[in-house]
Amino acid sequence: MPRISAATIGEHRAQTQDRILQAVSRLSRVQGIDAISMTDVAHEAGITRTVLYNYYPDKAALLLAFTERVTHYFIEAYTAQLPPSASPSERLRAFVRLQLAGLVAHPHPGAAGLSASLGPDAYQQLADHVAPMQRILVEILDSGAASADFHLQDVAATARMIMAVIGAEREPLISGRVSVEAAEEIVSGFVLRALGSAS
Repeated sequence: MPRISAATIGEHRAQTQDRILQAVSRLSRVQGIDAISMTDVAHEAGITRTVLYNYYPDKAALLLAFTERVTHYFIEAYTAQLPPSASPSERLRAFVRLQLAGLVAHPHPGAAGLSASLGPDAYQQLADHVAPMQRILVEILDSGAASADFHLQDVAATARMIMAVIGAEREPLISGRVSVEAAEEIVSGFVLRALGSAS
């Protein structure tokens, strides 16, 4: 049994969970989330597989916890980077930039690949975990439409298309053929022109 260095069992569990999720983050940058095994994570976190399974019963549960953490970080970063007075175009650019940076920081396969590796039930749970990011995008589009900065017919459909355009840069970013800055300029420029924005 690993030595408990924290003041309480609760703190020890929180520290161990943090080490596990940090291990997933490091491994995702090296080999991609889809290729990570529970053995890899346990080794990287410095714990036994038995301990890892006490926290996460399978890879799907582990990836769900990791996705929840990444979503939390995204929302914190998005909120911290923008003043309340930011225009819809500025907010959209920040959203795109953070999404693209996330693809590099936490490489993972696209929706089809994740669905195939996790199964439909776990994939639906994964989609539920990232729903707050989708809501932020919808709010940006709604505010842009209300201020007449954006011209669009269907907010939900437009949000899905924007996420698809961001996803199209996944492989060039992960392979290093394009930087986050260059991809942000390409994606934001394309999307803002499509929305009829002058920004």
